[in-house]
Amino acid sequence: MPVVSIVLPVPLLRTFDYLLPDNAAPAIGGRVRVPFNHREAIGIVTAISTHSKLDLDKLKFIIEVIDSRSLFPHSLWRLLNWAIDYYHYPAGKVLFHALPIRLRQGKPAETTPIWQWFATEQGRRALPDTLKRAPKQNAALAVLLKKKSIYTHQMGRFNLSSSTLQALRAKGLCDLRLQCVDTHDWRSVFSVNRQCLMLNREQATAVAAICSDGNRFLTWLLISLSGSGKTEVYLSVLEKVLSKGQQALVLVPEISLILQNITRFREYFNTPIEILHSRLKESEQLAVWLKAGRGDCAIVIGTRSALFTPFAKLGMIILDEEHDISYKQDEGWRYNARDLAVFRAQEENVPIVLGTATPCLESLYNVKKKKYHQLTLGVHTCSTYTTRQQVLDMKRLPLRNGLSIPLLDKMKEHLLAGNQVMLFLNRRGFAPVFLCHACGWIATCKRCDRYYTLHLDLHLHLDLHQCHLRCHHCAKESPMPYQCLDCGSIRLMSIGLGTEQVESILPSFFPEIPVIRIDQDSTVRKGAYENGLSQVHIIGGARIFIGTQMLTKGRDFPHVTLISLLDVDGALFSGDFRATERFAQFYIQIINCTSKEGEVLLQTHYPEHVLLNTLLNQGYMAFAHQTLEERQQVGLPPFSGQILFRADDDDNHQAVLFLDQLRQLLYSSPYCDSSLWLMGPNPSSPTKRKGRFRWQLLLSHPSRIYLQHMVNASLPQLTTLPQARKVTWSLDVDPLENR
Repeated sequence: MPVVSIVLPVPLLRTFDYLLPDNAAPAIGGRVRVPFNHREAIGIVTAISTHSKLDLDKLKFIIEVIDSRSLFPHSLWRLLNWAIDYYHYPAGKVLFHALPIRLRQGKPAETTPIWQWFATEQGRRALPDTLKRAPKQNAALAVLLKKKSIYTHQMGRFNLSSSTLQALRAKGLCDLRLQCVDTHDWRSVFSVNRQCLMLNREQATAVAAICSDGNRFLTWLLISLSGSGKTEVYLSVLEKVLSKGQQALVLVPEISLILQNITRFREYFNTPIEILHSRLKESEQLAVWLKAGRGDCAIVIGTRSALFTPFAKLGMIILDEEHDISYKQDEGWRYNARDLAVFRAQEENVPIVLGTATPCLESLYNVKKKKYHQLTLGVHTCSTYTTRQQVLDMKRLPLRNGLSIPLLDKMKEHLLAGNQVMLFLNRRGFAPVFLCHACGWIATCKRCDRYYTLHLDLHLHLDLHQCHLRCHHCAKESPMPYQCLDCGSIRLMSIGLGTEQVESILPSFFPEIPVIRIDQDSTVRKGAYENGLSQVHIIGGARIFIGTQMLTKGRDFPHVTLISLLDVDGALFSGDFRATERFAQFYIQIINCTSKEGEVLLQTHYPEHVLLNTLLNQGYMAFAHQTLEERQQVGLPPFSGQILFRADDDDNHQAVLFLDQLRQLLYSSPYCDSSLWLMGPNPSSPTKRKGRFRWQLLLSHPSRIYLQHMVNASLPQLTTLPQARKVTWSLDVDPLENR
């Protein structure tokens, strides 16, 4: 009797065997419905055989075969199985992560019918006063006449109710119909708008290089300064791919960048282009997934998870802003979409382009090892302006809420000239510490053992009743106390600087200048981020922008002539060895986000810092190569591989015991040698989150293959350790944050 091995979306490193009922024909990579732990569950078939490690009479039968063929193309199936082994994550979790939500729920792998409301012939001939006694129906009919048709899921956007439309339908003025599916082949009518694209010599050379080797796998690292025409190169190489009838996948790190790219792509290509990200409705995600798999769309532009979209005939992958940390999943299956994109391109045997102005050190290392091929665009095609850089030594300088007097003078100079000013501080909230001046008590989140951040609602004119404390690690909020919880004193004060505080103090210096803050707190509501950035171009809009790093993501600020980083020292002296690299990438990004001649001011107490001076005087590439040399000397990535084990518990005892046992297990492994470095167990940062105490153990070795062998050999024994079931543990391969 056939035995089917399936995986379930559970955190177990194993498969489950079931018997196949008569006349059932499952496919490897297809879904089945099975009984599991007193309930029904959706599983994915990974193998079909005639044997099982269990007695056949103990196996249960599959309830239903949902898919008669695999949901995953062969190349994507190989990618996911490789990722399961490399990241040592449960197969069920990985395979279900790669599917749209509706498919995870067991829904059919087909597009849900979409209905449209439309005005009938009688409705189009209706006189204006026909519905004068039914204003809602009259307004609804006017919308249908103007828009030709309205999808049912768009009714809320136009303030249309089902009852109103049904009343119109009863009168014969409107009706429902299924969406007309356009089945024409986009390849037969493919065309481009060449007026939107003019290449200079440098861009043309890059396009010729990328397209010179045909459709075989190569990894191109396209280093392009802001304004040097990276998007034009993308469009040109995609044109050549699409003209052959092939499809393309374009990945960007954040949803906001999709909206910027989609407009430009649709202006140039007369072809179906789809977007895919987590904010789409479940039905929309499935529709795009199916269209790409059938070959009904030419390009899919999406964020990290769009990497797992099936394609009928994939011809190229483009991954923009390849240095961005957003490509690394930070919880659950901690994969790096950039690395998996390169692996998928290799499996598909298609070229991949990694674009950035500030390549990560791992990519530069791969160029050095001749795994990647570097192309550089260094000529600014849209601007001839240059940015002046100045370091403000803050030692002994008087400060007003983190703003030095020279900075305030510069701001006044640029604002009087009619320009805009941008201030950066990577610390949101009003102040990071709230304490008692009498006894030293500090407001602390008991769930995380971290200081609360003071937040004020500035739009309520600093009404103290609206002030609150918030933990930035677990998001818990607490009312701001009016007296010390230890000694009862009312001498409470805040310490430190946040974006809210800078926003609150600026009107006292520039009372007539509009100010706007853009950070995670000010952009919670839908559309707030886009509305805030729209102030850049509005006459009479904001003249001073305050924000965190999210302010510059892929944006141009044509009227900003002064940019200031208020706290550089936090990045220069961070405990994370990658902090200086990220600061350098961020810095290059912001100095290139304006098209006017301007200046950048950096406030620091350490203007003599070696890496800072290299960055300012010689540029990012010199900084990157100098940082690579330092990492090579101490054996840090990319000159070594790392795997980080994390464990947490409720009593701050079991997790450290578990990691100690793991440490001894690894030392006793036959793969252990003198090059292996085990660091820990150490407390994570923060040491406590959401009531759980967190510890970590870091493995480092010059060979990534060695680490993989060691972990593969140790995992079966790891699950049998005495403390393994008393803690929650995980591992992170190639971690980008050791916390």
